[in-house]
Amino acid sequence: MTTATRLLDELCHLTAQSLASLDPTDHFQIIKILGEGSYGKVMLAVHKKRGTPMALKFFLRDSTCLLSFLREYNLSLAFCTHPSLTSALGIVFSTPTHYVFAQQPCIYGDLYDVIVPEVGIKENRVQGVASQIGGALSHLHSLGFVHRDVKPENIFLCDRDCRWVKLGDFGMVKAAGTRVPCVWYSSPYCTPEAEIARVREEIKEGEVDNNGNKACTEKTPRILVSVDASTDIWALGILIYAMLMGSSPWAETVSDNSAYSSYFLWSKSVTLVSEKSGSQQLPSQFMAFTPLAASLFRSLLHPQPGCRGRPEEIGAFLGGAWLVDNDVSG
Repeated sequence: MTTATRLLDELCHLTAQSLASLDPTDHFQIIKILGEGSYGKVMLAVHKKRGTPMALKFFLRDSTCLLSFLREYNLSLAFCTHPSLTSALGIVFSTPTHYVFAQQPCIYGDLYDVIVPEVGIKENRVQGVASQIGGALSHLHSLGFVHRDVKPENIFLCDRDCRWVKLGDFGMVKAAGTRVPCVWYSSPYCTPEAEIARVREEIKEGEVDNNGNKACTEKTPRILVSVDASTDIWALGILIYAMLMGSSPWAETVSDNSAYSSYFLWSKSVTLVSEKSGSQQLPSQFMAFTPLAASLFRSLLHPQPGCRGRPEEIGAFLGGAWLVDNDVSG
């Protein structure tokens, strides 16, 4: 456990003791809804006395663990000091139906809204976003935290032109090394190591007794895995691909997916010599990329988590073209 993770626990304990109950309409003028999900909603508001604009994040009490809420609030308040991380504003309270905290407002939507399907966004903007999110992740990782939910919907725009972005939504954040149940889901953002655990679990669930009957157990033990920063690195690689192409490199990260399988084989066999020789070795969905970009993807999307690069290494890939015959200036 790092100093930061210990401090986070202490802050949550203190905040729980001082959590006040109030009516938001007494202190804030609600302007509009900025977003909503299963957790609750985010509202744009103005503090009536200070005149300060802010985003109020409402969490449904019926479906939100108080400790999880306090962890997200205090992490955002005390540790998200990087300019590309959303930070809390020191206002936290409860209502009869919600837990609420205030954070910096990002009124221009999220990255998902500006990625044009099958087109993407301008390459120079992609490199800017990649640099900023890489820096944000490097900051979190240096403190011992892993975001675990990097995706376009959790990256918020600070301007219309996508020049300044912030990574937010810290509900999935865990300390590196924490043991958690392995969860596989059908998405390219799901890492290949999660599929390995899913397969093991399916085999266990399909065990039969000596008579050929399916073994009957009350509950199949879930496979536990250690939280690791390599999860964020994989997601960053998929994110960069999605920004450049307006699509994903494969539908899901499983061995029987032909698109992922072709990438897996390439990533295992390619050498620096073959990589510099041209794009003929690349899987078809990567043919639009330069050798520079191919090297970046091979680093971020390495099938083995221990072999993936670090977010701060993105700087070495900036400035040069990532797409064939594309100008990244301007």
